[in-house]
Amino acid sequence: MSPNPTPPAPHLFEATHVTAVMPQQGGDHTVFHDLSFHVDAGEVVDITGPSGAGKSTLLTAFARLNAHTTGIFTLDGKDSDSFTPQQWRVRVSYLPQTSTLIGETVADAIRLPWTLKIRQGERKQDPAGMLTDEHIRQLLDDMGCADIELGRDPRELSGGQSARIALARTILTKPQLLLADEVDAGLDEDNADKVADLLKRAASQGAGVVRIRHRAPDGRANRIMVLKDGVLSEQGKGRN
Repeated sequence: MSPNPTPPAPHLFEATHVTAVMPQQGGDHTVFHDLSFHVDAGEVVDITGPSGAGKSTLLTAFARLNAHTTGIFTLDGKDSDSFTPQQWRVRVSYLPQTSTLIGETVADAIRLPWTLKIRQGERKQDPAGMLTDEHIRQLLDDMGCADIELGRDPRELSGGQSARIALARTILTKPQLLLADEVDAGLDEDNADKVADLLKRAASQGAGVVRIRHRAPDGRANRIMVLKDGVLSEQGKGRN
């Protein structure tokens, strides 16, 4: 008798039976019903589609931030219900189109995730001394953010600089899954390209990356999914 075949490894993140029903005047509106999705470690997956199709709703469902959505979500084969909301948000980072940078300096804004109570018990306060100015400076330089001074007031940053700092800060927390909701919207081509490089860098370090985009394909995505009329389907494969 031949041995039992080895079961395939689970996807890094998998979502099944995802449904969104939004309350509105005149009765509830079903945005989408029974959708399935997955992303693997090291992969960048783009979700595109017309405005109003529910792309952001889908991403916030993955992040467990949307009370009007339901579904089954797994990370490394473990059901989301086995995680506390805090544990899930350490592992699954959601980046909105516009992020707020809090602190008197860029360095303060970068350090914020390690000072929030939500991460107490999940990470050391200063793992391996990575929060020193010198270490942050080196990491930002490596990420293409050499033009941003650590002592600068975050409120003085341009939109492109703020987007890159918010993204770099998220990458430094090393999430397993990074959900980017049109973080390149409103940016010029140069800054949008730098943001795309940062997201690809996160994938190269083992994260799964999901991007909502309205721009033309930029070659970073391994797969492109289209959400339209309540259906999520694969459009094609990007370059690695």
